[in-house]
Amino acid sequence: TRSFPPGHPALPEVYRDVGQPVLIGGSMGTCSYVLAGNSEAMELSFGSTCHGAGRQMSRAESKRNISSQAVLAKLRSQGIEVRVASPKLVAEEADESYKDVTSVVRTCHDVGLSRL
Repeated sequence: TRSFPPGHPALPEVYRDVGQPVLIGGSMGTCSYVLAGNSEAMELSFGSTCHGAGRQMSRAESKRNISSQAVLAKLRSQGIEVRVASPKLVAEEADESYKDVTSVVRTCHDVGLSRL
């Protein structure tokens, strides 16, 4: 995901003072983040940062190891209703299928790819 720093000429005028807005989506049931571009990202990663938490389980592994019904029940208990063509697909997107988004975002911030 593009992470241009404040003052970068490719940024629209509205973002020039703060840097590129970077939207980092969490998984079902976790938070998401809005980060901003950083000058270090230009040197470290050609102006890019993470685009999400990243998978820690493949889709096939998630379907084998996670109960879709348990995921749906957990979400329902939190007031979240999911509409999906096949309930089996829910396991692929379960929280457990992804890395911890807060940890990933913190790492990107700490190394200078983007800032919180």
